[in-house]
Amino acid sequence: MRNLKLLRCLRCPELRGPGVPQCLTVRTDSGTVLVASERGVVELDPRSAQVVAELSLTAQELLPEDGGGGVVGIQELPDQEAVCVATAAGDVILLNLSTSQVECVGSVDSGLTAMSWSPDQELVALATGQETVIVMTKDFEPITEMEIHQDDFGEGKFITVGWGKKETQFHGSEGKWAAQRKPTEVQPAVAWDDRRPRISWRGDGQLFAVSTVCPQTGARKVRVWNRECVLQSTSEIINGLEQALCWKPSGSLIACSQRQPNKHSVVFMEKNGLLHGDFTLPFAKDQVKVKELLWNSDSTVLGVWLEDMEPGEDSRLSTYIQLWTVGNYHWYLKQSLNFGRNPQHAPACLSWDPEVPYRLHLVTRDWTSLTYDWTWSTDRSASGDSAHDNAYVAVIDGDKVLVTPFRRCVIPPPMCAYDLQLPAPVTQVTFHPESSRSNELAVLMADGRLAVFGRGEFLSKVPSVGNLALDHEEPLALHLLLWLREDVFLGVVCGERPSESRLTVMFLEHRSQQCIPMCLRCSVPVEGHVISQCHSPRTGTVALQLEDGHIWKFLWEPSMTEWRVGPDPVVRFPVPCVQTALATISGEEHLLGLTDRSCLFVGDTEVASNVSSFVVCDTFLLLTTHAHTCRCLDLSSLSVKGLQTTLGSDAEPNDETLRRVERGSRVVTVVPQDGRLILQMPRGNLETIHHRALVLSQVRKWLDSLKFKDAFECMRKLRINLNLIYDHNPKVFLENVDTFLKQIASVNHINLFLTELKEEDTTKTMYPCQSTTLGTPSAGGSQSKVDTVCDALRVAMETSDPKRYCLSILTSHVKKSKPELEVALQKVHELQKSTVSAEEALKYLLFLVNVNELYEHSLGTYDFDLVLMVAEKSQKDPKEYLSFLNTLKKMEPNYQRYTIDRHLRRYRKALNHLSKCGEEHFTECLNLVKDQRLYSEALQLYPPHSPQYKALSCAYAEYLVEQQQAEQAGLLLWRCGEMPRALQAFVSCCSWRHALCVAAKIPLPPNQLALLARDLAGTLMELRRYTEASVLLEQYAKDCEEAISALIAGAAWEEALRLVGVPTSQPYTHCHRPSQCNQMSFLEGQKATFIRHKNRLSVVRELKEKARLELLDEDAPDCPDSELFSEASSMITASATGSKYSHSNSRISARSSKNRRKAERKKYSLKEGSPLEDVALLHALTETLYTVDKLRGSEVHSLLKALVLFGLDSQAQKLQQDYGEVLLLMEASIPEVWPEGQQQSSVPVTGPNSTANSIMASYQQQKPSPLVPQQGLYKCTWDGCPFPGP
Repeated sequence: MRNLKLLRCLRCPELRGPGVPQCLTVRTDSGTVLVASERGVVELDPRSAQVVAELSLTAQELLPEDGGGGVVGIQELPDQEAVCVATAAGDVILLNLSTSQVECVGSVDSGLTAMSWSPDQELVALATGQETVIVMTKDFEPITEMEIHQDDFGEGKFITVGWGKKETQFHGSEGKWAAQRKPTEVQPAVAWDDRRPRISWRGDGQLFAVSTVCPQTGARKVRVWNRECVLQSTSEIINGLEQALCWKPSGSLIACSQRQPNKHSVVFMEKNGLLHGDFTLPFAKDQVKVKELLWNSDSTVLGVWLEDMEPGEDSRLSTYIQLWTVGNYHWYLKQSLNFGRNPQHAPACLSWDPEVPYRLHLVTRDWTSLTYDWTWSTDRSASGDSAHDNAYVAVIDGDKVLVTPFRRCVIPPPMCAYDLQLPAPVTQVTFHPESSRSNELAVLMADGRLAVFGRGEFLSKVPSVGNLALDHEEPLALHLLLWLREDVFLGVVCGERPSESRLTVMFLEHRSQQCIPMCLRCSVPVEGHVISQCHSPRTGTVALQLEDGHIWKFLWEPSMTEWRVGPDPVVRFPVPCVQTALATISGEEHLLGLTDRSCLFVGDTEVASNVSSFVVCDTFLLLTTHAHTCRCLDLSSLSVKGLQTTLGSDAEPNDETLRRVERGSRVVTVVPQDGRLILQMPRGNLETIHHRALVLSQVRKWLDSLKFKDAFECMRKLRINLNLIYDHNPKVFLENVDTFLKQIASVNHINLFLTELKEEDTTKTMYPCQSTTLGTPSAGGSQSKVDTVCDALRVAMETSDPKRYCLSILTSHVKKSKPELEVALQKVHELQKSTVSAEEALKYLLFLVNVNELYEHSLGTYDFDLVLMVAEKSQKDPKEYLSFLNTLKKMEPNYQRYTIDRHLRRYRKALNHLSKCGEEHFTECLNLVKDQRLYSEALQLYPPHSPQYKALSCAYAEYLVEQQQAEQAGLLLWRCGEMPRALQAFVSCCSWRHALCVAAKIPLPPNQLALLARDLAGTLMELRRYTEASVLLEQYAKDCEEAISALIAGAAWEEALRLVGVPTSQPYTHCHRPSQCNQMSFLEGQKATFIRHKNRLSVVRELKEKARLELLDEDAPDCPDSELFSEASSMITASATGSKYSHSNSRISARSSKNRRKAERKKYSLKEGSPLEDVALLHALTETLYTVDKLRGSEVHSLLKALVLFGLDSQAQKLQQDYGEVLLLMEASIPEVWPEGQQQSSVPVTGPNSTANSIMASYQQQKPSPLVPQQGLYKCTWDGCPFPGP
């Protein structure tokens, strides 16, 4: 649904070349036009309106001096920097554009009638006067010459298999009479046909077609030849076929013109010679003749050059150029250029630009050069924020404008809601800028008249027509027409100089009349060519873009000023844009532009490079990309940099701004305040989508304005989660629950809302909105969201009309996080006394809840009438539940409820009811407590001094002992008076203080108490609690020597000295020597282990470094990451580890944590040759360092003081010396074990500059047990020692 809009018209009047222009070609490198006449070749520059060069062929005697010669073809050859010219006399001339040398490279005696180069310019086909075709290479070496007229059909001749006769074949709609129809009589070519051949190549250069007049029949035929000059096919007999011929560059069709008995058409032919489609020219049968057909380079536009057959009253002929496009198998006449009746202003030759697809070059007979630049444009009504905008889109089709209001209907082209018939072909359409008057449009026709279609809800089909008086005779003098205000229009016309254009402000007078005079208010000259202009109805700004990218702002004085954004310098587009629009971004007005290379600019900033179309609607920018996505961005919440970042990054999950669309989709229009986006597919059909961002934006606006009904209907229709109604602003919703109920009048809709409630916050998960930040994220406090909404709605419904909202009230009970089914069932039971049907309510409740679950909850109400009512609706057999209910009715009430609760597995309630049934049921109660472990609940139901309480306490204590909680069991038994059992419990858990207290309560005799103390002391010593054991032995067993032995075993030397009483006594001196020997042997073992692991680590690192160097020599890791190979690990290790353990990791992922830890330990094996041996060695070395350092404060320090005290100086000095040597060894080994720059996340090291203390501090982060590092780890561990450290 796009129209061809004229961007720029370059007019170079009366350049005055020699002779009359006959044909032209375009220089792709310089953009100039080479025009051949009967006297020579002239090079014109349309931009500067000057003749660049002129080469005379008459001076070279290649054309006659009298001007009687002719040129049949001209072609620029960029590779050779030359132009090839073919004359009617038979000469093929090569003109060097650099040196201006002229060379005749060949000559044909019979003359030449046509010349055509292949698209790749490797071959040239020449038609001679002897009806032959000569094919030569680009070096003008002949390949072959063949006769044009051949009797053979060609290699593509159709094959008849010989099945049946013609009379028995199916003839379609023509019926069986088609078999008896006589062959059509061949009619000769039309009288005005020049009888010259026409040659046209396919876009890939593999085939070319030749149209000639058959000498036998006098009719035109089209023959197709391949690149090797082999005839492929011959066209069928087509009466009225005319001389025009042009092969579509994409290769599918060959365009010709045909004059039929009742119409004049452009027909399309396949390469096999059969017709395939056509369209009718908007003229009478014998009114015009088609001189040429021209496809543009991308096969989207077909140019038709026509001329009147009969002269008018002034004996002059009118000339036309029409531009046709196709969409959805319908051909549209998009532009019509009427050159009038002046023969000097008629086109002499024309051509599409080979590089710029939508640029048309033509030269008139009086040497006026015209260059038209076109682009695609969608003419839509103002996309504002008004609901009155019907979203009109206008499509030009000749003298009709096809209009569709997309708010009311979506009609795919070529159909429309209604069409507007005009008296002349239409060139431009513009809508009224105000959204409320979007049903008013103005249409500019090719003859310069302006038709305004007027007011009302629908467009009036009777226009008001006004004439534009402009001082320009060329067609399309006025372009880029823009409707600014009530009766004010702004347009662009060519200036007096070629490099100048003029802004023309026009206004209408006497709008009520049928014929409107158009008055020219003012004209503003512009240095440069204006190629686009756009208007913002909201701000009234008019922005203009020049061909060099400069942006200007039109002022109403009238004048212009350069475009600026805030204090920034002048803003301009780096590349000229073919589509522009004004938008407000972060409070500042910017001009958006889209280039023909799909680059989207905001001012001078490129924000995207793959945009195929865009439109600005209110504060939203909607665009489609070549990645087959549609983006919808809120410009009010983005900066230009933010917009660039958003379009350049991948979309996040649940991103409402992005949607996938069909390949090649383009934006047609947006329906304001509706959320509908109309897209057109490449084949022409339309698709309507509701873009999530647009819809959610509109829904949020409705919710902010408390229009719950509009929001609910939209969300229900488009399947948007209804939780958004609450999540958008919980506080506002809860404050306006009554408004919500009044607007959502349907009970079914309220039930739908309640049933969709869930705890998820949809504003953070499903529909995150970056531009909206609410101050009250939640209004329910600690209560769940579902419960909050259900309670609020239920209260409002019960206050308003409980009978009407009965089903919704039931839904609010059932939908809560803990469904209140019993309450709901009770309400259903109460409905039996009201007008609302209880059966209907129960049916609805069964729709929400499983019937078996509802039956059990009804049983939990202890109301047998309600149970029967629910059971009747279930699939249960009455034989099953009736007997059960009858049995229950015979029971005592408390025992009845106990039975029901036990059946429903509500054991706490069952226990409560059973406790009220008397002592005869206590045994059953005790069994229930033991089975369900309800000890705490049961103890609360009986008095503390009752026998039931004591029995429950004993049972609870037995359970605690089984659960390895003997101390708690002992306390419970002590409390209820079971002292012997409490003592046994305390002894089993080694709670010796409690045990001694209970023993005193019993009381135990002194000998048994001493025996108990010895037993407890033995247990404590097994647990390495020597100090506590010494207390029991000293104070309760009265055995001081055993107490001292326990302290010595625990290395508690000072406490042992206190019990001995004499510091210098010798009986226990021998106890220090084994301790000293044990520490010495332990240190020797740790030292040997450290040295062994350190040496092995050096070997492993040397092996891995050697393997890494070998790998580098083989150029395997040829990448910039090769320097990342560390000394401790390499790529070989990593690959080997991955290959060996990747599968095991996946296998153990589902195992227990114990097995996972076991597998993790296996990975760090000290076995020689294991993949991670170096890491395991580092880990082992760290463990050794940690263990040795731990000895300093715990054992070595206190042992040294004791040795010195008892005079064992040599042993103390030996111990301190050995310990210092070990520490020095480890300190000196740090740079070797942990080299500088090594990073090992799994091993807590910091490098060679670290001390042992810093290493231990790093290791402390990995270990749960605390380690307090001290300075000078290798020094003496007791400052009072008389022996200095090593």
